[in-house]
Amino acid sequence: MDGRSDKQGRRTFLQLAGAAGATLTLNEFGFLGSLPKVSAAESRLPADAVQFSSDIEPLVRLLEETPREKVIQTFAAKIQTGTSYREVLAALLLAGVRNVQPRPSVGFKFHAVLVVNSAHLASLAAPDTDRWLPIFWALDYFKSSQARDVREGDWTMAAVDESKVPPSHQAEQAFRDAMDAWDVEAADVAVAALCRSASADKIFDLMSHYGCRDFRSIGHKAIYVANSYRTLQCIGWQYAEPVLRSLAYAILNHTGDPNPSTSELAADAAWRVTMEKRGELGEKWNHGRHDPAATLSLLNTLRGSTPGEAVEATAEMLARGVSPQSVSDALFLSAAEMLGQQPGIISLHSATATNAMQYSFRTAYRDETRRELLLQNAAFIPYFRDSMRSRGKVGSQKIDGEMAVDESAGSMNVDEMFRTVSEDRQKAAGAMRAFLSSGGRPELLINAARRLVFLKGNDSHDYKFSSAALEDFYAISPEFRSAYLANAAYLLPGSKDRDNGLVNRVQEALA
Repeated sequence: MDGRSDKQGRRTFLQLAGAAGATLTLNEFGFLGSLPKVSAAESRLPADAVQFSSDIEPLVRLLEETPREKVIQTFAAKIQTGTSYREVLAALLLAGVRNVQPRPSVGFKFHAVLVVNSAHLASLAAPDTDRWLPIFWALDYFKSSQARDVREGDWTMAAVDESKVPPSHQAEQAFRDAMDAWDVEAADVAVAALCRSASADKIFDLMSHYGCRDFRSIGHKAIYVANSYRTLQCIGWQYAEPVLRSLAYAILNHTGDPNPSTSELAADAAWRVTMEKRGELGEKWNHGRHDPAATLSLLNTLRGSTPGEAVEATAEMLARGVSPQSVSDALFLSAAEMLGQQPGIISLHSATATNAMQYSFRTAYRDETRRELLLQNAAFIPYFRDSMRSRGKVGSQKIDGEMAVDESAGSMNVDEMFRTVSEDRQKAAGAMRAFLSSGGRPELLINAARRLVFLKGNDSHDYKFSSAALEDFYAISPEFRSAYLANAAYLLPGSKDRDNGLVNRVQEALA
């Protein structure tokens, strides 16, 4: 973005924040610029707990032991005296995997781990003046999840049983065997061996394969695969072993079910179709034509298909020479459509799971894994639709239909749109679509939305959703971007929403 447009975006945000009653100006956000090591004495861990390397263990222990009401002040002091962004991010992820159990579902309190990458993405995309805010929020959020885990039994990741770790030349097969058998204990030692002997790309590919095979935990397994890998790419692969042990444990969650390796369960039905159809795609499946009409056809199919039928329709389209990008467009649009039909936790996860699976699809290197990810992402859309129906009324509005936009909505500026988000989300979505369709710059909406997350976001889902939706705007073909971004208004924060108090707390900590 050029300097002129950046200033324009910031000016727009200030007007918006003023309308919301926020008393901050950009100069006042400048207090974050004072952030630049206060040593932390190591305390003893339980004898059987996993321990991290000496370069990061003191910072992790500091985060674990600092009371929630002091964590922002404590870490502000650390940062001002030299602790780096990467070190704080590493401490956040490692404290989460050691202290928060990804059971009985890969969600709930475990969002303290899942949201680390979302906060990181928000930081990367933010202006320099705002970059620490998502990280301070994540530090505070970890403390709330840690407290919940204590109330629920105070789980701590144990050290790996070194006597059972397979030799390096057997690590990959041992890991595959354990994951196929849904054997938690065998998988734990196998993934430790794999981390010590295989490349990051190979491990990510394997995790992507297993993370997308079932819809249990409403997509959080696939989300954890993508988010853990992306965070490790920033903090360093030397921290991978405890993270990937946690990930394998999460992927093998099947609470309430018999062992899936010995039972044909509904949660695994689409995976069986995917295993059949992936082999029917020709060698050129990844080199098809861009076809917007095919995108809209698949979008319509996904509205009423079963998960297995969605896999079949997607495979058939790829076999006809339609590009994976045109398939991905339909998946993104389907997820965004659900936001308007039933704004809430299920439709939100349709967007965040699609974001994760599309990232993994673009990043995995084995052709077979990429096929699985695209087909399973298609299967997940009907799973999400079924979950929405079980929770109540699902609207009938279609993202590719004509959206009614009254005259007042069509003439709104960015400030007015985000005030309207707090009052009438459907009207705000129509205004955003009209703004974008008439040539309005999407960056103005994106920058304002991200700033409002910093000011208003109270829940991990505010960060998860906004980071996914604002990133995916650029992953969709241009002809569908306006419709996608406009529907994000159903879950983005509005400027009249209640402030979360984060900025004031950080400012006080730095005073």
